Amino acid sequence: GAFRTGKSFLLSWFLRYLKHYEAAHQKSRDEEGSGITVTEEEGGTSSEKWFEEADTLGRNGFHWRGGAERNTTGIWMWSKPYILPRVNDTTGEKEDIAVLLVDTQGMFDHETTMALTAAIFGLSTLLSSYQIYNVDKRIQEDNLQQLALFSEYGRMAIQTEGKEKKEKTDNDEKTNVSDDSEEGDEKEETSTKEKEQSKPFQKIEFLVRDWQNFEDEDDLEACEREMEEYLENVLAEREAADLKDTREQITACFDNVCCYLMTHPGKEVTKKKYNGEIEPIDSAFKVFMDRYCSRVFEHLIPKSIHGRELTAMELGAYIRNYAKMFETGAHFPEAATMLEATSNANNTNALNLTVKKYKEEMDSIAGAAQTNYMNPVLLEEFHRTLISQSMRTFDDIACFGNKRAIEEARSEVTRSIEENFEVYTKLNESRNPLAGIETYIIPLTIGFLSIIIRWTADWTCTSWSQTCKAGSEFFSHVYQVVFFFLAIIASTKAKQLSDAAGRLKVAWEAMQGGNQVSVEKKTN
Repeated sequence: GAFRTGKSFLLSWFLRYLKHYEAAHQKSRDEEGSGITVTEEEGGTSSEKWFEEADTLGRNGFHWRGGAERNTTGIWMWSKPYILPRVNDTTGEKEDIAVLLVDTQGMFDHETTMALTAAIFGLSTLLSSYQIYNVDKRIQEDNLQQLALFSEYGRMAIQTEGKEKKEKTDNDEKTNVSDDSEEGDEKEETSTKEKEQSKPFQKIEFLVRDWQNFEDEDDLEACEREMEEYLENVLAEREAADLKDTREQITACFDNVCCYLMTHPGKEVTKKKYNGEIEPIDSAFKVFMDRYCSRVFEHLIPKSIHGRELTAMELGAYIRNYAKMFETGAHFPEAATMLEATSNANNTNALNLTVKKYKEEMDSIAGAAQTNYMNPVLLEEFHRTLISQSMRTFDDIACFGNKRAIEEARSEVTRSIEENFEVYTKLNESRNPLAGIETYIIPLTIGFLSIIIRWTADWTCTSWSQTCKAGSEFFSHVYQVVFFFLAIIASTKAKQLSDAAGRLKVAWEAMQGGNQVSVEKKTN
């Protein structure tokens, strides 16, 4: 949750409760052989006032203090696991489970970047089987949006880790093909479908601090019903697309979403000089804290990934792997503030619309569908005019957010337009009727010279001269080869020649029509 909202203070209460609860559980185990039954109160789950065993919370737990400056930085895990009883949901047998408490740096302080905030939130979500999202006074829409955004980072990490494992497994199995490969493929397909259908995270609980809207704080059961109704109202389906998407993202990521409304601990706790004394804390807060601790730790669920419960060693391996992913930043998009995200989206839209408008105008005169050749000077002038219009369009749209980001987007527009202009220039040049004219001029010149020389030789030489005959035949072969070569070239450019002839015909008809009109006028 956000910084300075009492996360570390809450965990200090958890530590005191767990210490009492674990001691009672251990005592129960030691006395099982003697037939002594430990009551529920001795287990520290309901009437036992475990928080009154000492006068103060002490300073030997998670560090906390009053004031406005941030306290916790990074992610801290309590060094001692608490061993508590649990009934296995599958087998129904009693077993022990190790509880690890994790404290995270507060979000949205004045020193933590969005990238680090995303990493802390995503990593803590990956590590937790029971995550508490600490919010102040009420669940606001931005709380839901932040949860939806940052939980996606955790989901991406799980997907990435799963893909890497699958690729490694596939590579290992390439050398171990057996006769029952079809059966193995079916099992793998079923397992993959189960993983896709299961939600990546287990439980998220909104802990609303300093709640002041209970009908009757003395009726805990009624208060818990109010908590359920409040959460139902917050997560109820909305018509607006963005609100609906936010809620769908949260419910798609977590198996269980719940809520607990905690009363204010009292004014004394908020003072800087407060040292953890229990006596000045509001009595209603103590009662609600007692119920909350029982709620959190009496129905423990082990950490599981893809539906499989993890051992301590496996959890350690996952922690190292996930921490490495967030450290390198691989596989994750860059986290940005809401202003940056909106500004970037606006700049991108302005860029796309500007370039699209430019291309539409250029397509109309020099695009691939055009057949007429345009004077390069006129094309250049049209291009420059379009640039001015396009940049005005960009400036009208891209007027929100960081100026440097807008200038970078503007430069990208200019670069993209210039690249497109090069393409249009080449397309226009390919339609130039005089393009490659040297291909025709040089052979035609050689051909006509050969004809002239042959005619000259035939006219001036006597019929009995063998030299004249050989020269005449040589030049005859030359212009025949030349004209045959030109015929081949002309066949490859038949479309261009046909278009050129068509344009000449239209021009000639227009001229003839104009002359006829003039003659008619004169006659009249």
